[in-house]
Amino acid sequence: MFIRAFIFGAVLLFADVSQAQTATPAPTASPSLEQRVADLEAYVNNSARGSDSENAKTASNISGSGPGHNGWMMTASALVLFMTLPGLALFYGGLVRQKNVLSILAQCLGIAGLVAILWWAVGYSLVFSRGSPIIGGFKFSFLRGVDAQPNGDYSYWVSQNVFAMYQLMFAIITPALIIGAVAERIRFAAVLVFVGVWMFVVYFPLAHMVWGIDGWMNGVWNPRAKITAIDFAGGTVVHMSSGWSALVLCALLGPRLGFRKEIMAPHSMVLCMVGAGMLWVGWYGFNAGSALGADGVAANAFMTTTLATAVASFTWAILEYTLRGKASVLGFCSGAVGGLVVITPACGYVDPNGAVVIGVAAGVVPFFACTKLKSWFHYDDALDTFGVHAVGGTIGAFLTGLLATAHVNANLSGTAATQNGLVKIVGRVLWFEQLKAIAITILLAVVATAIIGALVKTFIGLRIAPEIERQGLDINEHGEEGYITA
Repeated sequence: MFIRAFIFGAVLLFADVSQAQTATPAPTASPSLEQRVADLEAYVNNSARGSDSENAKTASNISGSGPGHNGWMMTASALVLFMTLPGLALFYGGLVRQKNVLSILAQCLGIAGLVAILWWAVGYSLVFSRGSPIIGGFKFSFLRGVDAQPNGDYSYWVSQNVFAMYQLMFAIITPALIIGAVAERIRFAAVLVFVGVWMFVVYFPLAHMVWGIDGWMNGVWNPRAKITAIDFAGGTVVHMSSGWSALVLCALLGPRLGFRKEIMAPHSMVLCMVGAGMLWVGWYGFNAGSALGADGVAANAFMTTTLATAVASFTWAILEYTLRGKASVLGFCSGAVGGLVVITPACGYVDPNGAVVIGVAAGVVPFFACTKLKSWFHYDDALDTFGVHAVGGTIGAFLTGLLATAHVNANLSGTAATQNGLVKIVGRVLWFEQLKAIAITILLAVVATAIIGALVKTFIGLRIAPEIERQGLDINEHGEEGYITA
């Protein structure tokens, strides 16, 4: 009995001492009426409350997340997941031949599960905890300390657990985009191994450099950023990284059997159109959600996303009609996705007129990339991942530097932007900083993918056997068929 009491007392003592050593003084004074009103204004304006400042001596009666901003971000998180499952899965699935439709669905599902595990273990921490300008630390490993309290580095009114899940959805769709270039001939095991390594070598460092609070290329929020580039929702992080990686991987893999000799038409344009529509709807979570609050910046991103996507879809189809005499459903869908891609880095920084300019560019440049580049260089980018995401993402990042304006986003002239010099180059030579970010992104994606792809090819093999490719991946890789016709 004495021993039990002694142990119990020791545990209590240790707990008290540990807490005393690790706890930081919290504001204790009650807020005045003026401070309480100021906190409400901060909530409406999606800005910091008084108690969020360093050495604050007054507590806040609104100490946690804000219900409106949190609610919007949970919705946005679901919308971004909706882009992959089922949006991208159906879009890509409709574009492949009937014998390979389930392989696309399985790859999307497998990537979602794998990336979620990596994100929980260390991915979120490597991207969004403070560390070096290149990569974050391990503070949030296994989502330790990621709870309902906001992380003031990124949002004052959104719970960190919601923020972490929102960013997870970006991490899921990025490698899933790559499979479009290597569809119908890559092994399922190779996809998982490649993606697992690629996330650590490409995605986690690049996302930290662009979006991490101390990231090397975070011009908006890092006062010490060496490259003062801007990327609102993932032109470099998502589309350029996946698109340029896709080109390298499809070159390593080689073309499909019968490429340029057989007709490889989409098996279901209905599924393709349904998937494209889901992508468009989900993209509002992707772009407007990147404001990290239900505020005016989100509203602007919502509007510019709509305009650019509609204009690009129409432009692509009109080009088809002009050059070929027919406007195809595939053209409308490809143009819409192209518009979504190109507006992504700019949506929170440009006005409606800028969005229309981007929409026209998104309809024209990726159109010729998809219809001409492949025929000139004979690479088998099966579902035009490179033509839409790499080319579109690159054009979008550059146009962001030309068209961004602080009139629609005051953060471009905020404290960090003033300290690192971004405020002086917006509307002038920001495009040069964008070119630096573009070059670094391409270099990282191309070199890393070449090395990872070569290693996977050497040790486990990238490509399925020719007889399996002829019969189809569905029955051989997954033991199922997408359609039972007998």
